[in-house]
Amino acid sequence: MSPRIFPPGKLPARLLGELLARLEGHPRLVVGPGVGVDAAVIDMGDRFLVAKSDPVTFVEERIGWYAVHVNANDVACMGAAPAWFLMTLLLPEGRADRAMAEAVWEDARAACRALGATLCGGHTEVTAGLPRPILCGQMLGEVAREDLIRGDGARPGDAILLTRPVPVEGTAILAQAKGEELAPALGRELIARARGYLDDPGLSVVEPALAAARTGKVHAMHDPTEGGLATGLHELAQAAGLGAVIDEEAIPLSPEGAALCRALGLDPLGVITSGALLLAVPPEGEEEVRRALLSAGSPGARIGTMGERGAGVVLRRGKRERPLPRYDSDEISRVL
Repeated sequence: MSPRIFPPGKLPARLLGELLARLEGHPRLVVGPGVGVDAAVIDMGDRFLVAKSDPVTFVEERIGWYAVHVNANDVACMGAAPAWFLMTLLLPEGRADRAMAEAVWEDARAACRALGATLCGGHTEVTAGLPRPILCGQMLGEVAREDLIRGDGARPGDAILLTRPVPVEGTAILAQAKGEELAPALGRELIARARGYLDDPGLSVVEPALAAARTGKVHAMHDPTEGGLATGLHELAQAAGLGAVIDEEAIPLSPEGAALCRALGLDPLGVITSGALLLAVPPEGEEEVRRALLSAGSPGARIGTMGERGAGVVLRRGKRERPLPRYDSDEISRVL
């Protein structure tokens, strides 16, 4: 029997967990790698260094902008302000030219400026065998020891808040890739709005994440990316070793994203959604956190509750429950 070939997307969670279990620790490694853990945390004495690495592989347009924001989001989910960005940029042989390189660099610089971060290093090359540019980013930030928010910190009974209708990033990607094909059915105005999701509402969750962190009432935060909201919820629960009950009717869906997903036969809960933020908050701190999110322009919708260990992650509609799907291969990969 031939070995199983994995589809595009994340490694299966079980395999990833097995690989991570083989790693050695370090006395200064406060938070190491784990399924659902957004970033590493290293003890620097009077403060913690938060380090994140993430690639952009789905799209070609504005990958510099994407890479800065998706890495900054995960740093902010730990309560740290993004400060230093490094990028490894691989350009495709036979297509790379000055215009392509400059476009990526300028987008990365603009995104760093918007966040108050500095592009401080990395590597750039022209690579054989690539069909399009690939960018892997690394973001570093600092947080006071007492202000760290761990990705595995959710507790049973915590309210689960979501800051934006989903999908966010996937809406822009689908509109860019499939917009001309779908415009006759969905309308050019809807496609134009969907393409604009990259800037409005945008991919960054840094401001609402840091505003929520300052309340001191957040147990955990997570930026659901590849695999969409569904996989992000599984990761939030798995990191803490808990279950969760999700109210399907409480999940806000973006009108443009939902329309694109319907037209393409995709589950909007499984489409990449950088730009949305998940928070696990104790009931007594929920209103304070909601006010902080609103002050940062992101209302927090309560979409569920963290459950007990071993309870699994379920989707509830009325009195009926079913397991929440998990998308290790993002829904968007089926049409791109």
